[in-house]
Amino acid sequence: MRRTSLLALLAATALLAGCGDGMVRRVSDPAVSVQQLTVKADGQWAVDLRLQNYSSIPMRFDTVEVDVQVGDQEAGTLRASPGLSVGPESADVVTVAFSPSSAGRIAVADALASRRSLPYTLKGSAAATPEEAKQRTFDLDTRNTLNPVPGLDGVLR
Repeated sequence: MRRTSLLALLAATALLAGCGDGMVRRVSDPAVSVQQLTVKADGQWAVDLRLQNYSSIPMRFDTVEVDVQVGDQEAGTLRASPGLSVGPESADVVTVAFSPSSAGRIAVADALASRRSLPYTLKGSAAATPEEAKQRTFDLDTRNTLNPVPGLDGVLR
């Protein structure tokens, strides 16, 4: 009797193991943050956006639209269409040209001149397409801090 029960248990386990491919397809909200902000000679910014995919499947980032605030100043709306595919539980970086407001330029210039950290906020949305699925729009609300990079004038990370 024990041998029959054991064989039945092993057979059921083998059958269940054969069901599915073992990969869980989980779509999680992505994150967008500033990896680096570089002030160009003409006052424009080159913003390196870090696109973080927390899903267990690849995701293509189609568009990003966020209101940027540096310090307590509105810097404007950053729009990008990276069209970049990011692997599961990975991140990638895309550089976006940005024309900040005068108040935003002053806030960044002050942080760079005084060599102090600068809080920033990104609020908006990202449209992304999970592998073999329809495009979805994800709300973004990122708060973080940038710091001047020693030896690199005009660069915050």
